[in-house]
Amino acid sequence: MGRTSDAKERILSAAQTLIELRGYSALGVAEICKAAGVPKGSFYYFFDSKEELALAVIDEHWAGQRSGWNRILGSDDPPLQRLRQLFEATEADQRAGQQSCGTVSGCLFGNLTLEMSNQTEALRERLQQIFEAQVGMVEKVITAARERGEVTAADTHEAARSVVAQLEGQVLFAKLYNNTQRLDALWTNCLALLGATVPGRAEEGSLSSYS
Repeated sequence: MGRTSDAKERILSAAQTLIELRGYSALGVAEICKAAGVPKGSFYYFFDSKEELALAVIDEHWAGQRSGWNRILGSDDPPLQRLRQLFEATEADQRAGQQSCGTVSGCLFGNLTLEMSNQTEALRERLQQIFEAQVGMVEKVITAARERGEVTAADTHEAARSVVAQLEGQVLFAKLYNNTQRLDALWTNCLALLGATVPGRAEEGSLSSYS
């Protein structure tokens, strides 16, 4: 059972790495299995299709990311500080990825949205659910900041959508230019989007001050 589970995890890990590097459409089952070091027959033992594998990769990646977002956004720190920590963690992840493979990989969900959202309904729906979940998590923090009088955004849901869209967009630019410095504007842009009333207090310290 342990070896069976290990084979599945290797397939998922290899698939995620290859999707991040090359995209979904260009990959074949044989290439994924070769990278995972498992026989091709193992693939169809776990997955009925490449689409099913992609959904599993998305779910596993989201489980890890959601845990990180919950840890950061659900802490007892002031709400604006929590948002800033989320941006810093995103920047750190992109920098680590660049150091590991030489290029900025971007966001797995954003990459797949651009590539596949108009081609497979199952992937589109799953990605939509994830982005809506992200918006909901960010909205709770914005609502808390608004209750403290630190932001003036009237519609917290739309403000959260704008923050998530801005985060995705800046990560996309970082990938396009292969330059994580494109993420430097995240915090300033976020404060502007939210109509922050305490920019001085929110901006204290260096970008790494809350890591």
